[in-house]
Amino acid sequence: MGTPGEGLGRCSHALIRGVPESLASGEGAGAGLPALDLAKAQREHGVLGGKLRQRLGLQLLELPPEESLPLGPLLGDTAVIQGDTALITRPWSPARRPEVDGVRKALQDLGLRIVEIGDQNATLDGTDVLFTGREFFVGLSKWTNHRGAEIVADTFRDFAVSTVPVSGPSHLRGLCGMGGPRTVVAGSSDAAQKAVRAMAVLTDHPYASLTLPDDAAADCLFLRPGLPGVPPFLLHRGGGDLPNSQEALQKLSDVTLVPVSCSELEKAGAGLSSLCLVLSTRPHS
Repeated sequence: MGTPGEGLGRCSHALIRGVPESLASGEGAGAGLPALDLAKAQREHGVLGGKLRQRLGLQLLELPPEESLPLGPLLGDTAVIQGDTALITRPWSPARRPEVDGVRKALQDLGLRIVEIGDQNATLDGTDVLFTGREFFVGLSKWTNHRGAEIVADTFRDFAVSTVPVSGPSHLRGLCGMGGPRTVVAGSSDAAQKAVRAMAVLTDHPYASLTLPDDAAADCLFLRPGLPGVPPFLLHRGGGDLPNSQEALQKLSDVTLVPVSCSELEKAGAGLSSLCLVLSTRPHS
């Protein structure tokens, strides 16, 4: 989101996908996942969509739920978007790869330039990719490998792309995120702090940093709405989620905090940034 010198850019659209009934069953969502309270998960998702549309002023595009894709609401894993280019990812899990089809079509309809991953050896989840407004960091994790990171670099040649080792069960954006145009927020776990230290070594840009008690609280979205005179927003976990991190987030200046809850959806592996794709482009007429 954004071009060089423009920071994280101004956003105009958000894409989400509805929560299917199949997500309520641990078996339907995948081995090892707990059963969910479907009604609560759908309420959380509805509130997120409402905040994106009404509070942030974005044009909201909602893909319908697909029962054959229980993890379809985690569509942040399916694409990496910068400017008018969308890189369609290749999720590590073969069962999740059909999720990209509906997202691809929606982004094509918006007039974005679509880039596909043809290399069968590459794996890439979108939530392993952190764009700071100046450069990309790609987490090398269980879900994303070196070849996937190389394809990010090949696709977005105007920006530096660095790889960051990610330990443990998280994606990179499950450990750290942007709390402002020049501020990185990160959790307090060893994995999160190692990732932030690696980023600091790799970058040529000075970023302030803020450590939060909870890793999941760092999975936030810094957004500049496309409305004149409106200050930037930080969409973050709230509504009773992660109360230990709420006081720390108040230290972020020059942003309007917009809290949303995803505690039920988190049981299926959803982080806040995985539940939507935000675009800074406008549909072509």
